[in-house]
Amino acid sequence: MAFILLEKINEVNDIKKIEKEKLPELAQEIRDFLIENISRTGGHLASNLGVVELTMALHLSFDLPRDKMIWDVGHQAYTHKILTGRKDGFDSLRKFGGMSGFPKRKESDCDAFDTGHSSTSISAGLGYVCARDVRGEDYSVVSVIGDGALTGGMAYEALNNAAQLKTNFIIVLNDNEMSISRNVGGISAYLSNIRTAEKYTGLKLGVENTLNKIPVYGGKLVRGLRNTKQGIKQFFVPGMFFEEMGITYLGPVDGYNIPRMMRVFQDAKRVNGPVLVHVLTKKGKGYAPAERMPSRFHGAEPFDVETGLPLKRKKKAAYTDVFSTVMCKMGAREEKLVAVTAAMPDGTGLKRFRNMYPERFFDVGIAEGHAVTFAAGLAAGGLKPVVAVYSSFLQRGFDQVIHDVCIQNLPVVFAVDRAGLVGSDGETHQGLFDLSYLSSIPNMCVMAPKNKWELADMLKYAIAYDGPIALRYPRGEAYDGLQEFRAPVVYGKSEILYDENGLALVAVGSMIETALEVRDRMKELGYHCSIVNARFVKPIDEKMLDYLAQDHRLVVTMEENVKNGGFGEKVLEYYHETGADLHVLQVALPDDYIEHGNVEVLRKEACVDADSIFKKIIAQYQQ
Repeated sequence: MAFILLEKINEVNDIKKIEKEKLPELAQEIRDFLIENISRTGGHLASNLGVVELTMALHLSFDLPRDKMIWDVGHQAYTHKILTGRKDGFDSLRKFGGMSGFPKRKESDCDAFDTGHSSTSISAGLGYVCARDVRGEDYSVVSVIGDGALTGGMAYEALNNAAQLKTNFIIVLNDNEMSISRNVGGISAYLSNIRTAEKYTGLKLGVENTLNKIPVYGGKLVRGLRNTKQGIKQFFVPGMFFEEMGITYLGPVDGYNIPRMMRVFQDAKRVNGPVLVHVLTKKGKGYAPAERMPSRFHGAEPFDVETGLPLKRKKKAAYTDVFSTVMCKMGAREEKLVAVTAAMPDGTGLKRFRNMYPERFFDVGIAEGHAVTFAAGLAAGGLKPVVAVYSSFLQRGFDQVIHDVCIQNLPVVFAVDRAGLVGSDGETHQGLFDLSYLSSIPNMCVMAPKNKWELADMLKYAIAYDGPIALRYPRGEAYDGLQEFRAPVVYGKSEILYDENGLALVAVGSMIETALEVRDRMKELGYHCSIVNARFVKPIDEKMLDYLAQDHRLVVTMEENVKNGGFGEKVLEYYHETGADLHVLQVALPDDYIEHGNVEVLRKEACVDADSIFKKIIAQYQQ
């Protein structure tokens, strides 16, 4: 496909050289470019299609990189990347060594802040504004936040703080009525009311324009109207939440009318204080499959452009699917079982549970900290809550896990999905730390299944467990081997799969599959090799470790978690304290942030693949 106008966009601010009458044509080329490229590489499509014109209007209205533009989460930043000269990077989008799917400061001076998690842009933008003022500099700061991200408590903390400002700070609310799934809660209902408040918007503009024409007194009357706390705006828009906080509200504005948005942004620049521009967009705009199914095209795998169907058909059930099935079955048996998600019923596998037991399903919006404490309240009230959350996002509720769940020793189950390396989304989404931070908390029990059968057994065990418990499992297809090894789950007890003298591989969860590969290679060289399925990371099975110390020369711990604070360190510490006469080789992810890329490539780079582990063991034997 030929992209005539896009060929002229090779560096930042090139869009300003495009004739105004050709901007709609450029918008269509950008959409076609995104659909064509993401259909090959995969990526976040629906959110990006929705903000093409909004992004163009921002780039036309501001001067990057002098002005600072901060994208909340960053799922919608692809057009921004194109307009800052990075369209050639889309061939390597989210691949190892290629362009990130999120804004990255090291990638471009036009990316003012690294993002990936929700509800952070207003805080970061406010920091920029205060830094600008302290240093006596002069530039605009724009934080773009979606209505989904506005369900996060951190956004309101920042709004509350920003309301004190006496200098310009522009917040753009990209309102598409979606986060990943459809939004829920009071703020969604409030914004829905604003969307229908065209009478107020038209009247406000008409009155202000008329008053401004009155000599001498017109301007004063307009300022008086704007300062009115109880008046016309309350009649047409109940609450006027933002203006009541002290934040000037402009909108709602059509997110596909570039000239109109540019005029509003110019007005916003003149406000001496925080100003929120409310822009209405549609997720998936311009591509029918994405408009119909925005959740499916949130993070799309490669797909056929004509049909929108994935190119690669899923063959095996994913761990998330297994979790979903067991939750539905247990829901029929356990009337006290309830499920909690933070705006991700689809991604965490709770959609079916929601459909079957709507009164026992709770979507709290993008608010992980609240989700944890809410679950603690459910547990204190006599229910059995299961909080389904990605490993990376549970980090946002760490204090609540300690303070509200574990101190009270409440029976909350944490179903920790996407644990370990998750691939294309990079540093902000890799689940590298959960074994370390969860196992550091008193009263917490931490488990990891070796295959889909054990995930089912562990979830049932967790639901029956009387205390805080976390069950962590990886993204992707569930391992269905080793079905013959299905010993009952017993608190703190591991499972010995193969018992031979000399070398013992003690693997956590998904690393069992890798351990089997290593064992096969060691046997080819004549080495005996035991394999232990750790099952529990907290508490560790000390009796099993004592047993291995009797006739094993080398114990290799294997985990898809950072080394610092992980399972291997706990094993090493135990053997050190007991004075065991053996060597411990820790195989874990480096204490670092791991960028985006194919999971198999990342495992090799991090030296946790079978070949790397085999070489480490041989080197240990040769010492």
